[in-house]
Amino acid sequence: MEKSCTLLIHFDKGTPAIANEIKEALEGNDVPAKVDAMKKAIMLLLNGETLPQLFITIVRYVLPSEDHTIQKLLLLYLEIIDKTDAKGRVLPEMILICQNLRNNLQHPNEYIRGVTLRFLCRLNETEIIEPLIPSVLQNLQHRHPYIRRNAILAVMAIYKLPQGEQLLVDAPEMIEKVLSTEQDPSAKRNAFLMLFTCDQDRAINYLLTHVDRVSEWGELLQMVVLELIRKVCRTNKGEKGKYIKIIISLLNAPSTAVIYECAGTLVSLSSAPTAIRAAANTYSQLLLSQSDNNVKLIVLDRLNELRSSHRDIMVDLIMDVLRALNSPNLDIRRKTLDIVLELITPRNINEVVLMLKKEVVKTQSGELEKNGEYRQMLIQAIHSCAIKFPEVASTVVHLLMDFLGDSNVASAIDVIIFVREIIEMNPKLRVSIITRLLDNFYQIRAARVCTCALWIIGEYCQSLSEVENGIATIKQCLGELPFFSVSEEGEDTDSSKKVQQQASSTTVSSRRPAVLADGTYATQSAASETAFSPPTIVQGTLTSGNLRSLLLTGDFFLGAVVACTLTKLVLRLEEVQPSRVEVNKASSQALLIMVSMLQLGQSPVLPHPIDNDSFDRIVVCIRLLCNTGDNIRKIWLQSCRQSFVKMLSEKQLRESEELKAKAQISHAQPDDLIDFYHLKSRKGMSQLELEDEVQDDLKRATGEFVKEGDDANKLNRILQLTGFSDPVYAEAYVTVHHYDIVLDVTVINRTKETLQNLCLELATMGDLKLVERPQNYTLAPESSKQIKANIKVSSTETGVIFGNIVYETSNVLERTVVVLNDIHIDIMDYISPAVCTDAAFRTMWAEFEWENKFNMERICWKVAVNTVIQDEKEFLDHIIKSTNMKCLTAPSALDGDCGFLAANLYAKSVFGEDALVNVSIEKQTDGKLSGYIRIRSKTQGIALSLGDKITLKQKGGS
Repeated sequence: MEKSCTLLIHFDKGTPAIANEIKEALEGNDVPAKVDAMKKAIMLLLNGETLPQLFITIVRYVLPSEDHTIQKLLLLYLEIIDKTDAKGRVLPEMILICQNLRNNLQHPNEYIRGVTLRFLCRLNETEIIEPLIPSVLQNLQHRHPYIRRNAILAVMAIYKLPQGEQLLVDAPEMIEKVLSTEQDPSAKRNAFLMLFTCDQDRAINYLLTHVDRVSEWGELLQMVVLELIRKVCRTNKGEKGKYIKIIISLLNAPSTAVIYECAGTLVSLSSAPTAIRAAANTYSQLLLSQSDNNVKLIVLDRLNELRSSHRDIMVDLIMDVLRALNSPNLDIRRKTLDIVLELITPRNINEVVLMLKKEVVKTQSGELEKNGEYRQMLIQAIHSCAIKFPEVASTVVHLLMDFLGDSNVASAIDVIIFVREIIEMNPKLRVSIITRLLDNFYQIRAARVCTCALWIIGEYCQSLSEVENGIATIKQCLGELPFFSVSEEGEDTDSSKKVQQQASSTTVSSRRPAVLADGTYATQSAASETAFSPPTIVQGTLTSGNLRSLLLTGDFFLGAVVACTLTKLVLRLEEVQPSRVEVNKASSQALLIMVSMLQLGQSPVLPHPIDNDSFDRIVVCIRLLCNTGDNIRKIWLQSCRQSFVKMLSEKQLRESEELKAKAQISHAQPDDLIDFYHLKSRKGMSQLELEDEVQDDLKRATGEFVKEGDDANKLNRILQLTGFSDPVYAEAYVTVHHYDIVLDVTVINRTKETLQNLCLELATMGDLKLVERPQNYTLAPESSKQIKANIKVSSTETGVIFGNIVYETSNVLERTVVVLNDIHIDIMDYISPAVCTDAAFRTMWAEFEWENKFNMERICWKVAVNTVIQDEKEFLDHIIKSTNMKCLTAPSALDGDCGFLAANLYAKSVFGEDALVNVSIEKQTDGKLSGYIRIRSKTQGIALSLGDKITLKQKGGS
């Protein structure tokens, strides 16, 4: 059993000191050598050495020293040595130090007195302390505050000892007298703390007697007062009204620490709107006045908690919270926006959007390196505002469209997705959005933004002018055709010159002349320099536009989107253009562009040929323009839009269902007491007290006081550690709370004998660490004992707790050991379902290095044998339930019965780790499921733990 230690010093084990060397140095007269020798002795003792031969040497040569450093080290030495024998009796040689301690307590030097009093606070041996008590009490009246404050702490420590009340019978009364006359803030705080700890009634009486002067007390004393109020109000809720008045008065204290604690205490004790509003205002002031980013993040967490429980009050403070965006820290800005987005209402939406627009404009200055990320966050926030309140979209959409060509691709993607939703939800804005999009299209540099913008152009260009402008914009951004040209060099040099003159003057040779089948020479060259040099940003000239640059890098998916957009525009032109000649002209130009893209894809100019999907798509567009039917026209011009509208409605439906699920609150039990506060006596109650009573009644009536974890659910968390036939029965109730695991172990002595020195010995495996080792107990026959053990968690890796119970009996000399069952800490306690965008999921999937991938064939073979799961959707639901993850794939994408299923799952751990899962399965002809489940995360632990969990669940584990 390890002993408790109040001192921790780093020790370099590479150079151990020898006891004889230490002894020689202590016996000498050299003070620096003595100091060094004492330090070495203390470090050896802390690391398990006993050094019994040094005690007499130290008593003879160190005790008489007048050097302050040596005296301080002497007290540290006395603090850590064993002062009792195996039976717990004080060693006789300890009497030698009592006189020295008494002399130190009467020493003329204040420092020696002070450190000796501090030493007594850590002394537990009554036999040593008892003769020193008169000297300790004398120091309560010393002129120096340093000694008085330490003397009060010493009195408190002595009084808290098992026999302390016999040693100092009237200690609380004595300290109360000291408190009434004390002027030093620290000593006053220590005196009040002593009363708070040892005689709470006296502390309350003193507080209520001097309630008018609490605001004048020092910061340290005010903090103890708040702690006392919290403790009293928890035990006696009926008296919290008078204490809340004290807290309200302390909200104007000069100390920021005090007002932060006041706000937290108010929220924990009262639900009255006046109290919550005062706390929220205090947090808002701290958020703006403090420069430390860590403080701002903590305050934002408190505000977020208030937002979840008192949203109506927080709505009024939304503009104060928004001012935190002035901080350059991205984490602070992200948290601020998250809080604000939950507080927007029809009353404040215009102010919030105006503020966000100003912040977006600020990001154009380019002064800060993370402006791109901040702008992306602002765009997403504005997007959320516009979805909730479509009427504000007209004020922001045109501003955001200026960022379609943003160098931050993620920000530009957010803008175009926002535009795509707004143009469908706000028909009045379609004309202005299309016009602005066509004007700014040449600025777009990212392929993904181009594809989305082209889809918008193809779907929402309705009028004749819009369709013609759309076709013209695409042609302009593609540049001149062809994308490459073939020139022949035969014997006739004139013809060669003629061909070269027809080619663009910017043509550059891309490869050496090749011999054709008829024996002539030919070279292939691109009609633009961008074909062979990396694409350079050229502002939409006729010869080289953004679409051309992207196509010449080999992005033929973009080429397929261009073909589809042109096809839609030509089909719509047939409906709105009365002139058949113009329609045929536009159709032939579109066909020429598509054929040119196919030629470019099949030419050796580019390092990679066109992919089959893009080739087939472009060919379909060519065939469609050559032969159009009414059914095909309907599919291209109407069905695409209908699918998009359906996707948006499903998204809104999912969000509304999530909001409904969050809004569900528990109800009171049928036999619960109902209080009618209108019938209560209001005599002597302030407005704040009355509000608090009303709010408590409302909470009780709506079941808000009922905790989610009912007693019935606790039974699921109980683990049996020993067998029923063991002499000691043990079971544990495991509570996992973020970074802490609390084991509440019940130990029952099932024998007829008294068990002595019973100890619960625990060890951990994985990223778990035992905080403190439980002490020894004596267990009477057939009695029980509750033992608590705290364990710290540092990651989501699955951990194991194992150990045994060791005890002695009077009949058996040897110790008996009962081995306990292992406790496996489940990863499900650490992860919770979360939501992220598809773009964020893909980005994280590409970045994360740890992947856990396993084939389902052998696993599903077990499933097939047990005939448990043979349906794809049922299997997916089983995985989601087993892993506590969120399915990001829309339900509509999982509809139908095609024998194949692919879905993305996402979860987040309490440590901020992301867990990504991809499920790809198909049903074989024999009815079995096969495929892969792939798990990715930034750290190895969560990927392996999730893999083990899925494997266990698929094999029929629990």
